[in-house]
Amino acid sequence: MKQLMSGNEAAALGLWEAGVKVGSAYPGTPSTEIFENLPKYKDVYCEWAPNEKVAAEVAYGASIGGVRSVCAMKHVGMNVAADPIFTATYNGIGRGFVIISADDPSMHSSQNEQDNRYYAKSAKMAMIEPSDSQECKDFIKEAYEISEKFDIPVLFRVTTRVCHSKSLVEPGERYDFKYEGYKKNPTKFVSTPANAMAHHPILEQKLKDMAEFACTSKLNKVEMNGSDVGVITAGVAYQYAKEVFPEDTSFLKLGFTYPMPMKLIKDFASKVKKLYVIEELEPFMEEQIKAAGIDCIGKDVVPNMYELNPQILNECIFGKKAEFTELDVKAVGRPPVLCPGCPHRGFFYTLGKGRNYVISGDIGCYTLGSAKPLSATDTCVCMGGGLSVGMGISKAFEVMGENDKKVFGIVGDSTFFHSGMTGAAEIIYNKGRIIPCILDNSITGMTGQQDNPGSGETLMGEPAPAIRPEKLLEAMGYQNVIIVDPQDLTAMEKAVNDALNSEVPAAIITRRPCLLLKKVKHDIGMCHVNTDKCRSCKKCLKVGCPAISMKDGKADIDRTLCVGCTVCNQVCPFGAIEKEEK
Repeated sequence: MKQLMSGNEAAALGLWEAGVKVGSAYPGTPSTEIFENLPKYKDVYCEWAPNEKVAAEVAYGASIGGVRSVCAMKHVGMNVAADPIFTATYNGIGRGFVIISADDPSMHSSQNEQDNRYYAKSAKMAMIEPSDSQECKDFIKEAYEISEKFDIPVLFRVTTRVCHSKSLVEPGERYDFKYEGYKKNPTKFVSTPANAMAHHPILEQKLKDMAEFACTSKLNKVEMNGSDVGVITAGVAYQYAKEVFPEDTSFLKLGFTYPMPMKLIKDFASKVKKLYVIEELEPFMEEQIKAAGIDCIGKDVVPNMYELNPQILNECIFGKKAEFTELDVKAVGRPPVLCPGCPHRGFFYTLGKGRNYVISGDIGCYTLGSAKPLSATDTCVCMGGGLSVGMGISKAFEVMGENDKKVFGIVGDSTFFHSGMTGAAEIIYNKGRIIPCILDNSITGMTGQQDNPGSGETLMGEPAPAIRPEKLLEAMGYQNVIIVDPQDLTAMEKAVNDALNSEVPAAIITRRPCLLLKKVKHDIGMCHVNTDKCRSCKKCLKVGCPAISMKDGKADIDRTLCVGCTVCNQVCPFGAIEKEEK
């Protein structure tokens, strides 16, 4: 019976049906729900890895060990995982090995919108792109067949709209996996220069063979409806193009997109008078098609930034602007903000009070420490960069004699395990004048409460040792590790001063569980404003809590949002904010 599924849910089902035995991933929108759905298939081992590089290595190791395997990540995760992936394409695989990259056009939850199709070309691996949920399931099964047929990893590239949109999916049967055991083969899997030199020409031949195979692959589909206009497209762009172009338009829908089936493309192009290439982001297909001497229209009319949609295509190709009904209503802007009761709020409030600090931030919920009114964070580059970028800033100050400027580097607990430990080692090893701060909310909060090495539980719900960041910091040589509850502003202030005045290497760990963490019993209450005491100073607004606003000239707390964290209570100089007794 058909089921309504998101692309991520369908991909998880496809992995199970493909006979996958081992999966490793690091959570990152829009890929996260693939692995959140995988544990329900009990005969698949799956895990959250500390980072994407580890996930790729674990999955590749499982492939070498003789089972079908998968790793998954968002697009920027491929930057972290690239090292083992580039070598895996040279070596080849044991059993089928698929790498899922979920790209994020329009940067809904990302710091860039890089186009990971270029990773397939650069790393010289096969690439497959589905356009809906049914194809997410079916194509991922075919990806394993291609991986094993050509002895190569396959990049399974999806985008936000494919991952999160829902369509009907018809489930199938699970592949009858037959384990043939581990086969020792050091010439293949030991990546010495001599072996790599022997592997490279073999890989180049695989690319030629795959290009030939792609011309007859069932993943590529020709829809001839007329000879005037033809469209070459792939992924979700196919859905948009089908809505916009006239019924007599012919389509070449590519699912096997690298290496490109150039013979098939040339044949299709010869049958139409005008050829369009419709693709999101970069001109990945267009460049190769034009390089093959085929005339086509692409990025000269179609934007190379942000997501496409039917409205954009209608306007840029046919000059048809969408008609809108103007409403005499203005929507109130609602920028992202730390949740009411977020444990990070007290930390940023304390550090952001106008002192001569530079705060090097990181990727996570705490990136919002840069937003008004907290306005605390000064930089945010990448996972783990909070410590390493901060180290560079501190060294710049040091060599220029700016000794009065203090630097705080920030990572969350999950990010510390992901890529923050190396930054912490860098600070100790190279004598950095920077205070590393680990904002430990006991979970991977930003992507939806996924476990990490410090949470005490695995993806499959099994208990696990909870690794404590303070133990790792102490082992590295931090002699003064200060652990503080960030919602206690007095203690938070003392922790900052103690770290600044420390004569030995110091670090701060703020520890309070995320309020959305269901397995923790939270002390949730309510605060209210005593309007008789309120002097309308608006100091409470500076903590940036969405539960607090001004009403009739006085502070007001929304009872549907307040969780009684008392940060505003501690900030109010007149005692006008009171915590209610339970």
